[in-house]
Amino acid sequence: MADIGFIGLGNMGGRMTRRIVDAGIPVLGYDPVAANIGPSGAKAAASGAEAAAASDVVFLSLPDSHIVEAVVHGPDGIAPHLRKGAVVVDLSTSAPASTRALHAELAGRGVSYLDAGISGGAAAAEKGTLTLMVGGEAEALERVQPYLAPFASNVFHVGESGAGHVTKLLNNFLNAIALSATAEVMVAGKKAGLDLAVLLEVLNKSSGVNFATLNRFPKIITGDYLKGGLTNTLMLKDVVLYTELLGDLGVAGLNAPGPLAAFGLARQLGYADQISNTVVDAIGDISGGVRLHDAKGTST
Repeated sequence: MADIGFIGLGNMGGRMTRRIVDAGIPVLGYDPVAANIGPSGAKAAASGAEAAAASDVVFLSLPDSHIVEAVVHGPDGIAPHLRKGAVVVDLSTSAPASTRALHAELAGRGVSYLDAGISGGAAAAEKGTLTLMVGGEAEALERVQPYLAPFASNVFHVGESGAGHVTKLLNNFLNAIALSATAEVMVAGKKAGLDLAVLLEVLNKSSGVNFATLNRFPKIITGDYLKGGLTNTLMLKDVVLYTELLGDLGVAGLNAPGPLAAFGLARQLGYADQISNTVVDAIGDISGGVRLHDAKGTST
């Protein structure tokens, strides 16, 4: 059994680490917020460098490319401490160009670097049913499969370095479109006096069906915002990364303004660090103070 390190034990990283530990695999973990370490089940490392030095496989679950870069090769970065032959698995949502640069840098040190975009959110992480889209060497992915299995039920090798993060950005953009557009539709349905449960039933049997209508709004209309998922700030970050990717590829970004506006609005109205499902409340705020669910427990 390989020695496992995990850096970034927050909302998603902590849940994935918990799954690995509960599968009987010890993890040496580090997070700058010490309170995150205990619930993850990991043994605490004093630093990311300590976790890296002691591990054959190092997982990263961090907010963005800038933080990933700092963790890897900043002043206290893990790069000099990684074992030759180690595999770094980056579970963050990062800019593909940054990912490819890190891959090349670590390859020169004899370290494999996999970019493993994740989909499914906190609920799937807890159940062990995440989907991973992985870029990098197939041989390195095969080596780490036993340590992905506790938290991911679907693992796709999508191509060379950077391909995992490209795929993640494409998927997250469609997620952002579905969530923000459905939020707008549900606010309109509320103002029109429709029974929202019936509206969702219609949508889910019709051409408007999407992930948000199936999995998010049946809960939201009861007052359950499914806390623990991607925040409005992080959703906006992902959409911005998507637009940057389109610029690099020379693809017209005709549909980006909608989710950029929606999640930007949510940030400005005080929902920055709340789950992105609260974008419906931001839209409701500027539509006359609309809420899909009221204190009496009704959604009509």
